[in-house]
Formats: sequence, C-alpha cells, structure tokens
Amino acid sequence: MAVLVALGAFLMTLAGGWSAHRVTDRRHLVLGLAGGLMLGVVGLELLPESLEAAGTEVYGVPAALLLFVGGFLLAHLVERLLAHRQAAHGAAENHGRTPEVGLTAAAAMVGHSAMDGVAIGAAFQVGGGMGAAVAVAVIAHDFADGFNTYTLTHAYGNARRRALAMLVADAVAPVAGAASTLFVTIPEPLLGGYLGLFGGALLYLAAAEILPEAHHDHPARSTLVCTVAGVLFIWLVVGAAH
Repeated sequence: MAVLVALGAFLMTLAGGWSAHRVTDRRHLVLGLAGGLMLGVVGLELLPESLEAAGTEVYGVPAALLLFVGGFLLAHLVERLLAHRQAAHGAAENHGRTPEVGLTAAAAMVGHSAMDGVAIGAAFQVGGGMGAAVAVAVIAHDFADGFNTYTLTHAYGNARRRALAMLVADAVAPVAGAASTLFVTIPEPLLGGYLGLFGGALLYLAAAEILPEAHHDHPARSTLVCTVAGVLFIWLVVGAAH
C-alpha cells in the first residue's frame, strides 16, 4: 500500500516540474493548499502520534518533541547551507548561474524526497489512517518539490535534458523510499522519534518555504482560503480514521 500511495507522489512531482516548465498562474493556489495540508498533518496527526509512540523523556522533555525541534532546525540548516553555497558561487561566477550549484540543490531535493517515501512507509506501519494523512501531505508538497527541482537545475545554467533527469530522479525517490520500508519493521519508539523528526522538517517547509512562496506574488484571499481548506481536510481525514 505504501508503494502504491508513493506513486501519487511520483505523479505530483512530475506535475510540479511540468508546471515549472509551463509556468501557470494558478500555482499560488496549489501551494496555498499544500501548505495547509502540511500544517494539518504536522499538528493534528504527526505530533500527537509521535508523542504517543516515542514515549520516553530526555531531561524532562518528550523525546519526540526534541526530535521535532531537531527536524525543524535540521531543515533550516540545510536550507541555509544551500543558500550560502548559492550566494558564494553566484558572487564569483556568472551572476549565480553556476551549473554545479543547481545540481547540488536538486540532489538535496532528491534526498529529501526519498525520506518523504520512508515517512509514508513508516506511517503505514503505525496504521492506515496515519499513512493516509502523511501521504496526503507528502503528495501535496511534492508538487512544490518537482517545481523547485526543475527550476533550480535549469535556472543555474543546466541544459533542459539535465533538468528533466533531476526531475525524474526526484519523482522516483519517494517510491524507492517507501519500498525500503517493506523490508524493515521499525520499532515503535524509533518510529515515533522518526515521525517527530519528519514533522519538524515538514513544518519548516510549510512555514518557511511553501506558504511564503504561495503568498509572495498573489497575496489574495483565495490563497488563504486554500490554506485553511487544507487544514480542515486533514482534520476530516484524521477524524474519519479515528
């Protein structure tokens, strides 16, 4: 089931890359909805489930919460390192259009997508409802992943063929990640900790990347409505599963 659901992430990633190539004017609505879905999954499903599964405390704080904060900071650190690398190369070479920088950033997106697939598989090990909620969030934000993978590769001077190759790699990565969990049963405390870590990273992506990008060019009420609708949809999914 996890691999079949991950195929949805595969298709959504390709859709994001296709949109980056075609550049449609409705992208802000999709990103607004994706941000709401991600926020809903983190607050209404991932965090409560990780707290219950992880169980243990470290110096008076639940281990899942520590990993949740750690996931947020890790995503922030990776984003800052990539931004610093892009700025350093951009200052020295051709106004930021250094092909290697674009490939490095796109490769990071591929690694991130693989971990998304692992998260889908891990969530299905907890239960069907948990798996469905995480899958919705991953599939939603994979549109932005595909868009950014293609854009980063192409914008830094790489040929269209290379940008498409990185897009396909990014699309395949969550399927491979989900498939890897078919061969390993993750112990419940470790599973709870991983879901907490993933939740922190997902919250960072929603709050610092997806939602600001959605509202940057089109600060319309329709975008906000899509974000709220995404949260409400996850609430309905969680409620139905429980």
